[in-house]
Amino acid sequence: MKRIMFFIALMLVVSCKKETAVEYAIISGKIINKSAEDLTVISSDRYFKQVIKVNEDGSFLDTLKVEPNKYILYQGRNGVELFIENGSSIKVDFDAENMDSTLVITGKGSEISNYLLLKNKRVKEIIGNGPEIYKKNEADYKATRIEAKNAAIELLNSTSNISEAFKAKELRNINYDYISNLTIFERYHAHYAQDKDFKASENLLADVEKVTDFNNEEDFMFSQGYKNMVNTHYREAASKLIETDSISEDIAFLVAVSKAENEKIKNQLLFDDVKYGITYTENLEDYYKLYMDNSSNNEHKAKITESYNKLKTVAKGQPSPKFVDYENFNGGTTSLDDFKGKYVYIDVWATWCGPCKREIPSLKELEKKYHGKNIEFISISVDKAKDHETWKKMVTDLELKGVQLFADKDWESDFVKDYLIKGIPRFILIDTEGNIINSNAKRPSDSKLINDLNKLNI
Repeated sequence: MKRIMFFIALMLVVSCKKETAVEYAIISGKIINKSAEDLTVISSDRYFKQVIKVNEDGSFLDTLKVEPNKYILYQGRNGVELFIENGSSIKVDFDAENMDSTLVITGKGSEISNYLLLKNKRVKEIIGNGPEIYKKNEADYKATRIEAKNAAIELLNSTSNISEAFKAKELRNINYDYISNLTIFERYHAHYAQDKDFKASENLLADVEKVTDFNNEEDFMFSQGYKNMVNTHYREAASKLIETDSISEDIAFLVAVSKAENEKIKNQLLFDDVKYGITYTENLEDYYKLYMDNSSNNEHKAKITESYNKLKTVAKGQPSPKFVDYENFNGGTTSLDDFKGKYVYIDVWATWCGPCKREIPSLKELEKKYHGKNIEFISISVDKAKDHETWKKMVTDLELKGVQLFADKDWESDFVKDYLIKGIPRFILIDTEGNIINSNAKRPSDSKLINDLNKLNI
């Protein structure tokens, strides 16, 4: 109660002293049929995160100190995009069982959030759900994207009480999204239409003004479309380095990005890539040194150094972190020490993970090939406890072989955190003494894995 009264007092101060610059935003509201989870506010670039406690009656109220930008307010799988800046006081009400049709956003500074809500709904109505849009032929795809672009511009121009500064940035953002969606069409159509030889025509981008400035910091921080194009620009530069200098893909990208002129863009691209890439690289020392030599963001560097120091503990030859008493699909519990004397190939996966499921046929073939040999194939699910039955059903329906285990605390399991696993599927190869051979072993679908296993004379 004291906490609520404090925030009410804060709001009264805001209303009574309009001339004073307010250094925080207020987020409040009420959720009907709320889940057990609290709310989380996350910036669109994922670097700002704040948890907001939801009371028993579904009400919530908190303050945030933010840079003016787009944020996502999440509760479980429900999410809404908001534009938040210091001085705003936004109220968000919804029914958790049907957020789309019950969401209401009101309060000071809510106009942009309502524009974003309407824009996202309108664009979704035009392009549809899921990947179906990428199965369209080129002409229909482009026409659909033009329709979505024009609808967003029309809505922006008809929305009142929005600053001209925001309108200017958002207009560029709409255009960036349009260009970005055209540039991905060839790749996405080839995948979803199952036409691997598909090539887009030269006319697809003929009437589009090409983006040649990759150093616009304001647009980079505001527009995901622009950020995607900047990223693609440096990926293409990295591809050329791979051909000319014969270096690995991950190293080549860092070299390419290190030439970015804008310091903030360079730091962000480096960090975005390295925070996950460092857990996969096969050149840890070189990769880490290259990052440290080129980033000037001390906060980022401290986080990467923390990851680097942890990864050194799971390098080749180090004792493997342990898992203990994980639930075994066939009954009872299983620990890593149960396999002492055997080689162990571990697959960390989840039922919701598409790339994980695509590896299953290859994993089955691998298990068949090495059946009876001195190696165990262990699959560890990091599904949440609420998806336990989904895991059991999938193991049964797909007739998964090997040792099927359920991690004790999903992504928060000690085994997962000790290996610094940030993405799945992840494969780990351990020797007969429980020491690490490779904490980033090849996937079952990679033919090089057979060579790696054969070298062990299993």
